[in-house]
Amino acid sequence: MAVDSLDTRILRLMIEQPRTSVREYARLLGVARGTLQARIDRLERAGVITGTGPRLSPSALGHPVLAFVHIEVTQGHLDEVGEALSAVPEIIEAFSITGGGDLLTRVVARDNGHLEDVIQQLIQLPGVVRTRTEMALRERVPHRLLPLVESVGRDASAAR
Repeated sequence: MAVDSLDTRILRLMIEQPRTSVREYARLLGVARGTLQARIDRLERAGVITGTGPRLSPSALGHPVLAFVHIEVTQGHLDEVGEALSAVPEIIEAFSITGGGDLLTRVVARDNGHLEDVIQQLIQLPGVVRTRTEMALRERVPHRLLPLVESVGRDASAAR
């Protein structure tokens, strides 16, 4: 979906000030509340805005260890293993991938021993052939979308 400059400004505000009301966003942007609400509704319908909940910190929840676990799966068992991963609370994301392995998971743990326990749990899942784990040392670029939103908005404006 193409976003224009107003969409970009709306998304920027929603990212930078997520707890602000629609009325206040409209005031800050200098647009009618109805216009703003219609834009937000359109962005939600298009799947650009997928949620408005809080971002949580696994570290603050007592899980400061972050690892990426590659999982190799027996052919034909990808869906089964994918479903089984959803039962492991320490897995906060999982993706089917190409390259070395079939699945890439983002795993959090209380400490290294806990991480080993989680990995042992993964190895025991039916259909899992092997795992490979990479530990995250330091976050260099936090999860972000604003630079992408601004780039898409610029590209859409330049195309007009």
